[in-house]
Amino acid sequence: MRSAPKKPIQWELNLLAFPALILVFIFAYVPMFGVVMAFQDYDYQLGFFGSPFVGFTNFEFLFTTGAIWKVTANTLFLNAVFILAGMAGSVVLALLMYELTNKKAIKTYQTILVFPNFMSWIIAAYMFYTFLNPRYGMLNQALTGLGLEPVKWYSDPSVWPVILTVTSLWKGVGMGSLLYYAVLMGIERDYFEAAAIDGATKWQTIKKITLPFLIPTMTILLILSVGGIVRADFGLFYFMPQDSKALYPVTDVIDTYVFRALRNMNEPGMAAAAGFLQSTVGFFLVLGANAFVRKIAPENSLF
Repeated sequence: MRSAPKKPIQWELNLLAFPALILVFIFAYVPMFGVVMAFQDYDYQLGFFGSPFVGFTNFEFLFTTGAIWKVTANTLFLNAVFILAGMAGSVVLALLMYELTNKKAIKTYQTILVFPNFMSWIIAAYMFYTFLNPRYGMLNQALTGLGLEPVKWYSDPSVWPVILTVTSLWKGVGMGSLLYYAVLMGIERDYFEAAAIDGATKWQTIKKITLPFLIPTMTILLILSVGGIVRADFGLFYFMPQDSKALYPVTDVIDTYVFRALRNMNEPGMAAAAGFLQSTVGFFLVLGANAFVRKIAPENSLF
């Protein structure tokens, strides 16, 4: 029996990918060696090879304080809300843009929606501060003009889960919608023409044609997002609330808690332990989410 011919090596494509592979290796794989700091009493003068190993002592910092359980709950809850709300918002925006036929209008809307993604959280925090300032903020000025009592936004924890969700959507939903819009652009128009001939309504077309094409991409992005559910956006949770102590019960997450706790202690080993723990939990969450998806819909799993 003749063996199948070997496929030629595509040197041109490999050459194009080579610079990106080098960058990934330098910035994603080489730094992994620093995980040894999580098990050391790290000394800057002794370095990686000279600092003494202390086992799991650095991890005791995370579990011997009662506050860690509260900030962990905040991290999981708020990130879960961000993931679900962000996915829903991105899909809705993609569907709305897909209905547009004017190319100039599409480009204009896409530019407006994507622009916040490139804005620093520091700048965004001061922008929102002009709205939420207790005395001179635009929202309180409007409330006063309506005869209502002004709200002390930076002292009222109850409103901040909503504020953080809104700001997270404002910054990221535009970029997220571009990926779903690209998927929609790849759908053959014949499906929609056949649906129109059969008298399908707009909702029936979305339900029977559009969403089934989006579900595989939504599933993969959801699996990847679950892996980062224990790693919060530091800029969002630190700068947006203006580091107000009154808001810690609802805005303090693992990243900000570790930052505040270690800022005065200057213990890089403890910070490395926190990062290592977050990465490990995220890794197993990705495996678990993918196994769950593979069980109910194997064709939509990541691997």
